[in-house]
Amino acid sequence: MLDHITLHVADLDRSKRFYAAALAPLGYTVMMEFPGVAGLGADGKPDFWLGQGQATHSLHIAFAAEDRAIVDAFHRAATAAGGRDNGAPGLRPQYHHNYYGAFVFDPDGNNIEAVCHQPA
Repeated sequence: MLDHITLHVADLDRSKRFYAAALAPLGYTVMMEFPGVAGLGADGKPDFWLGQGQATHSLHIAFAAEDRAIVDAFHRAATAAGGRDNGAPGLRPQYHHNYYGAFVFDPDGNNIEAVCHQPA
């Protein structure tokens, strides 16, 4: 089990705004900030960190959603915050019959996903 991850970003303020909006439907907020880094999380623990620096590219990160409505809300929030659509919310039966996901590219080109594995 992962404890936390850090994504390096080209523009910390831009990415912090994007992720705060995109991950809000999943209960994430900016919880900690230090010079050059910001920690986002839910339930009192920052587990997703952004660090100013040479941007990470082509990374795929999937966030677990409790239900399909949260996946839909993530996609709406992420695209409204400037994310580029990389796959509208929907079933991905090639993974398994209840795999419901949505994908967006973040400001640095990383593939960010929200996924629910529960039936409708």
